[in-house]
Amino acid sequence: MIPVAEFKQFTEQQPAFKVLKPWWDVLAEYLTVAMLMIGVFGCTLQVTQDKIICLPSHEPRENLSEAPCQQLLPRGVSEQMGDLRELSGLKNNLDLQQYSFINQLCYETALHWYAKYFPYLVVIHTLIFMVCTSFWFKFPGTSSKIEHFISILGKCFDSPWTTRALSEVSGENNKGPTAGRATATVAAAAGPGPGKTGEGEKEKVLAEPEKVVTEPPAVTLLDKKEGEQAKALFEKVKKFRVHVEEGDILYTMYIRQTVLKVFKFFAILVYNLVYVEKISFLVACRVETSEVTGYASFCCNHTKAHLFSKLAFCYISFVCVYGITCLYTLYWLFHRPLKEYSFRSVREDTGMNDIPDVKNDFAFMLHLIDEYDSLYSKRFAVFLSEVSESRLKQLNLNHEWTPEKLRQKLQRNARGHLELALCMLPGLPDTVFELSEIEALRLEAICDISFPPGLSQLVNLQELSLLHSPAKLPFSSQIFLRDRLKVMCVKCEELREVPLWVFGLRGLEELHLEGLFAPELARAATLESLRELKQLKVLSLRSNAGKVPASVTDVAGHLQRLSLHNDGARLLALNSIKKLVVLRELELVACGLERIPHAIFSLGALQELDLQDNHLRSIEEILSFQHCRKLVTLKLWHNQIAYVPEHVRKLRGLEQLYLSHNKLETLPTQLGLCSSLRLLDVSHNGLRSLPPDVGLLQNLQHLALSYNALEALPEELFFCRKLRILLLGYNHLSQLSPHVAALRALSRLELKGNRLEALPEELGNCTGLKKGGLLVEDTLYEGLPPEVRERMEEE
Repeated sequence: MIPVAEFKQFTEQQPAFKVLKPWWDVLAEYLTVAMLMIGVFGCTLQVTQDKIICLPSHEPRENLSEAPCQQLLPRGVSEQMGDLRELSGLKNNLDLQQYSFINQLCYETALHWYAKYFPYLVVIHTLIFMVCTSFWFKFPGTSSKIEHFISILGKCFDSPWTTRALSEVSGENNKGPTAGRATATVAAAAGPGPGKTGEGEKEKVLAEPEKVVTEPPAVTLLDKKEGEQAKALFEKVKKFRVHVEEGDILYTMYIRQTVLKVFKFFAILVYNLVYVEKISFLVACRVETSEVTGYASFCCNHTKAHLFSKLAFCYISFVCVYGITCLYTLYWLFHRPLKEYSFRSVREDTGMNDIPDVKNDFAFMLHLIDEYDSLYSKRFAVFLSEVSESRLKQLNLNHEWTPEKLRQKLQRNARGHLELALCMLPGLPDTVFELSEIEALRLEAICDISFPPGLSQLVNLQELSLLHSPAKLPFSSQIFLRDRLKVMCVKCEELREVPLWVFGLRGLEELHLEGLFAPELARAATLESLRELKQLKVLSLRSNAGKVPASVTDVAGHLQRLSLHNDGARLLALNSIKKLVVLRELELVACGLERIPHAIFSLGALQELDLQDNHLRSIEEILSFQHCRKLVTLKLWHNQIAYVPEHVRKLRGLEQLYLSHNKLETLPTQLGLCSSLRLLDVSHNGLRSLPPDVGLLQNLQHLALSYNALEALPEELFFCRKLRILLLGYNHLSQLSPHVAALRALSRLELKGNRLEALPEELGNCTGLKKGGLLVEDTLYEGLPPEVRERMEEE
């Protein structure tokens, strides 16, 4: 006999595919097995037993037109058809080979094709049904998606994170009226446990009825490895969703194979009902074999006709049931929108309101999963929720960034605060808020920060920096920071991304903002109101503003330092700064200024002005600085200034003057009348000489002349007895005057990059100068007398 296992290859599928088989596909599969057994059984009988047995008919030749087997019908039938001559015990004088010849000949010519090939037809049709049912599991365009989906589905079902997420939701829902329902659902969902569950265990879990528990389920703990696996699952689900939602090939293939099965069903049913009566027990056979056997008419017995007729009726019954399941499948496919899937019930049960609805093939597979067990889609939905993903990221962060590890990153910043700096993390670890000693928190390139209520544990926090790190602050935390935070730094792509809660921190003393105005808003340069910042003293704005934001006047009564860095964009309107009556420091860096703005001269309290990196060519307006009687520091570096006007002498109160990185070739002699000058920086210019009047600067302590073209120094320079730092590097000096010995307070002297052949031994009289403060070539240093070197090398 032919074993049924030989046909297994036609229906062999991965066991995991059963989750995509609804009940009608399972029933159809059992029906095809039953029909296949009918066909195989009939084929086996057809092959192993005699197919037909024939005997010659002794009817006279003139009666050959009548059926040769009428006399062999049952007696009751014979009496109705008339009296027939009874024959018995006739000798046919045929040997065995002649009988075999007649049997084969009559089987091929007299037996109806349906009766002849019935079992083979059953096998062929059943195999076609099997192929139609499983074709979408084998077709390359669909099988890859199905295998990927089943793989992800199984991992999501077994993931410990699924159990934890649903358990947390259940714990929250237990406080409400739906606690019983949510707890029962999670009890079933948490069955597999944190480890991997085998197929048999999964079926056991799904088979057990849900049990109502009275206590909230315990939240399982995830180790680092399990957290990383769950994180990878989220990424796989995202990519799979994008890939599968693009088309509907699975849905289309399933419809096509179902429609094909329906047409096949109708065709089989029709021709079987028409031809089933052709299976008869007696068959009349007329063949021209009289020359070989002596007979031309035979009466044959189809030995398996009775059995085949019974099998045919059974087969037709199974086909009818199979067809009904196919028709129901079509009804299910077309009476509801299977290309859309809503997680509304899951959102209601779990409280994860951000679980998105899906479409196309993704939706169709989830509908099939629901027909198998809706618990699968519920556990799978956890990995579609961004809230769930953020919780997982938070958990992984907390595992990775322990309080001990964070404490190792604590350092003192420029303000002397104990600072924790975190950069390029997927989120903000909750463990940060266990370090109550933090005074400054710097967060850079961290996306979607949401400060938890635990922020209130940072009782020493005074400084917060958000660099490309958008942050949400709940109202309770706003109240906590409102009077406590002193320094706030925000850096973003556009200034409109600055969180609004920043402008409500009324205890803020320093606010540093960096970002661009949108092109259409740059000229207006509108900034949020600063009225709430009653204690703001320092405001720094780095942007592309076309004018000083009008809201700056909101803090005019107490703002002491204003810094505007425009990155080269031209600042056109500065009139609003006239209202800053208590402003002490003003920085206008890279603002495209060609002249010193007249509005600055109205700032009577101004002490420091920085006009770095502009386009200043002339500073004739410097005379007007005499109205700024408190001005002590003037920074005009990194411009294109070609000369300094003589009326610089009017700035008698000036203590620091920065003119480096300009185009100066000479300095006015009147510069010596700035008697209060303590620092003069004219490095990186084209100076060829210094005026002797520089010796009048008796309070000068710092003089920077590096990177010029000086060939000699005036002797009067060494009258500046308070000089501590003298930078002469990279000039054209050929010698250093012995009068340098008069500079006894000198502690730093730079001479590198000159044309010096030797150093004067009088350097030994500069008691404050040590080897570390003397920047010179090693050969020149070695040329000093040994006693001078020894003194310089003394501690």
